[in-house]
Amino acid sequence: MPIVSHKGKAMPESPIRKLAPFAEKAVKEGKHIYHLNIGQPDIKTPTEAMDAIRNHNLDILAYSHSAGFESFRKKLAKYYAKHDIAISSDDILVTTGGSEALIFTMGSITDPGDEIIVPEPFYANYYSFSTQSTVTVVPVISKIETGFALPSIKEFEKLITKKTKAILICNPGNPTGYLYSKEEIKQLSALAIKYDLFLISDEVYREFVYDESEHYSILQEKGLNEHAIIVDSVSKRYSMCGARIGCIVSKNKSVMQTAMKFAQARLSPPTLAQIASEAALEAPDSYYTETIEKYKLRRNTLVSGLREIPGVKVAMPKGAFYCIAELPIKNADHFAQWLLDKFDVEKQTVMVAPASGFYSSPEKGKNQVRIAYVLNRRDLKKAIEILRQGLEKYKIDED
Repeated sequence: MPIVSHKGKAMPESPIRKLAPFAEKAVKEGKHIYHLNIGQPDIKTPTEAMDAIRNHNLDILAYSHSAGFESFRKKLAKYYAKHDIAISSDDILVTTGGSEALIFTMGSITDPGDEIIVPEPFYANYYSFSTQSTVTVVPVISKIETGFALPSIKEFEKLITKKTKAILICNPGNPTGYLYSKEEIKQLSALAIKYDLFLISDEVYREFVYDESEHYSILQEKGLNEHAIIVDSVSKRYSMCGARIGCIVSKNKSVMQTAMKFAQARLSPPTLAQIASEAALEAPDSYYTETIEKYKLRRNTLVSGLREIPGVKVAMPKGAFYCIAELPIKNADHFAQWLLDKFDVEKQTVMVAPASGFYSSPEKGKNQVRIAYVLNRRDLKKAIEILRQGLEKYKIDED
């Protein structure tokens, strides 16, 4: 009988979605689930984007240019200029989500067996994309005790080999919510230049920063043009996860020309979704400020509630809308499944993402979960109380 590939077998399951069968079973049993496991915002998509879809006058849903609409890329360049990132439309390639942007980036800069250094815990699909690209992820471990701050540059240098092609960061971070400081970005930039590496920054949560903090992009760093590659997306910024529109941004012409060959092979990004995404750029500034304020209040509600649960440790996120919580248990994978399969409070339970799937180092994150604070504050409070009661009951059973 024909068998699947070794690469296929090596593809990891999503720590975010692998518990879906248990969630589906719980719903069939009449349970209500508070979803803390997935970064699907409940914020409304800008009306500008939705109106553009409703009011389009297309007679044919045709291909776009492989790099995306020129009008869209020009508006994106203006958007980046507002964030002190000086680029042209030629420095942008529109992709089918930030996921495709990462896949194209890895395909453009690595060969089989090459290595990319990534601070962990990291967005789980980085591991999936690297597996597809036959690239090795080399983790440098950040710790909850430091709020998942950037590890020492010396720790990065220890891991650099002849196979190292890039350093990949997420800023602000998924799953940690950590926001890299300007000084930390400068340290990474100097390292990339010293060892002639690419520095890839996943900046899809750029707007979501709190406590008077400011986001500093790698493309604001002088002298890094040939090394810097930004991965971006409309998914979180405009609550348009289903649009599947992202982009690669880089001033490195060789990288962009190579990525274009990958883009041509998949023909074009989605036409209707580009129309919506281009229109979303017309959303007023109030759309961002109101959204950011909502997430800040939710973050405060979640973190304060979690810290009141005995034995729970959580770092205060500086950006995005996630946090990693360390629980007083041995196996968060089992606990997350148990919450769905064996536990409820008045027919209500919670769904979390086991954090082990956000690490590539064995045995790391076993007692941690990622929580997305994308629910309203009332529901967050209910979810925290259910989690508290669940931990009490689970610990008794575990012991």
